[in-house]
Amino acid sequence: MSRMFFYPKPLVSLLIVFMFLAAFPGSSHCATLTPLELAQKLQARYEETKTMAADFKQSTSVPMSSRKRLGAGKVVISKPGRIRWDYQTPDRQVLISDGKKVSMYVASSAQMVVQPVSQYINSDVTYAFFAGTGNIVRDFKVLPSERQEISGLKAIKLVPKTAHPQVDYLHIWIDENFMMRRLEIVDLFGSITNLVFENVRRNEPISQDIFVFTPPLGTEIIEQ
Repeated sequence: MSRMFFYPKPLVSLLIVFMFLAAFPGSSHCATLTPLELAQKLQARYEETKTMAADFKQSTSVPMSSRKRLGAGKVVISKPGRIRWDYQTPDRQVLISDGKKVSMYVASSAQMVVQPVSQYINSDVTYAFFAGTGNIVRDFKVLPSERQEISGLKAIKLVPKTAHPQVDYLHIWIDENFMMRRLEIVDLFGSITNLVFENVRRNEPISQDIFVFTPPLGTEIIEQ
């Protein structure tokens, strides 16, 4: 998702926390499952997830540059439609969806951009999944990943079935409990955004007040 620094691009998004949520019992046959079967397991468990909160770390690299943009913060999701990403480093940024509008606040520029969800979806390939309206198997081609396994995690590749204006494909890494531990988003220009999720809390009560954000006095509001 193209959101200033945001690319939950987690976003998030369409897909950033997405399928990672929790927990089939541990399974020794995880390694024998096909990519499609892994995606189906992720989807099934995700559909049982109504709320989620987690810490995240994000890095973005661009072609022809050795520099990486680093960020970290917290994400909260309440299906359907409510998502909040709080970037705490390197700069304060907040992205909130209440299911109808998406607001993106950037402290360094003292601006908040507000746009309809229908417009925002065009920039965030993971949004539908986070919001509870997406489906991995329906919305993506599921393929073997050319990425290496990481600490025993299995990787699969997802390619949007409908061409996306920004996102080329994604990789996700899944543990033996069918939880997503890492998400990689590759855009059409070759930029790569990685998201790693920690301290995931699933199906705990979440106050809906979290999805209301009032920017500081003096913030420029830009309606799109």
